[in-house]
Amino acid sequence: MGKRSARATSASAKATARPRRSASREGGHTSPARTPSDPPASANATAKFLVVNVVTSGALRAPGLARWLQSVAAPSRARGEMTVAVVPDARVRALNRRYRSKDRVTDVLSFAAEEPGELGDVVIAAGVAARQARQAGHSVAVELRVLALHGLLHLLGYDHEHDDGRMARLERRLRRKGGLVEGLIERGDH
Repeated sequence: MGKRSARATSASAKATARPRRSASREGGHTSPARTPSDPPASANATAKFLVVNVVTSGALRAPGLARWLQSVAAPSRARGEMTVAVVPDARVRALNRRYRSKDRVTDVLSFAAEEPGELGDVVIAAGVAARQARQAGHSVAVELRVLALHGLLHLLGYDHEHDDGRMARLERRLRRKGGLVEGLIERGDH
């Protein structure tokens, strides 16, 4: 993966930074991504389709998540390669502290790529996903879909805090298409 600048999503806020790429691969990619001022998905104009790699750590697995994002939920303009890493809460907390200066775990962080053909990385906290699944009354697999879709939209440049509802509308349409009852924005988690 190439140069990245951090762009994190959480229930409270997002922030950007331009850190160096991390050499750590604990549970998946932890490297940084594009800034919000960059046009959505412009660096990915050369890619012909969406490629999703899923990396998990521990006992939690994400069967079918890559295929679901590729075929059911991804907006048609989602082109390029992305990684969804499901990692321990402690790892997400460390990333949140490093790139957003928030010393707490969050559910999902997005690190958009700056190189052609790459969308970036979505990092999901396994423990938080399991707790949110229980609270929402659905399976962990469904919660991983909710979080991965939300993270993908951030990789594409959407920002629900500053886009007058564009991200919320697209997320709602895509989650319905993908068979999801609710998303993070509707729950008020983001």
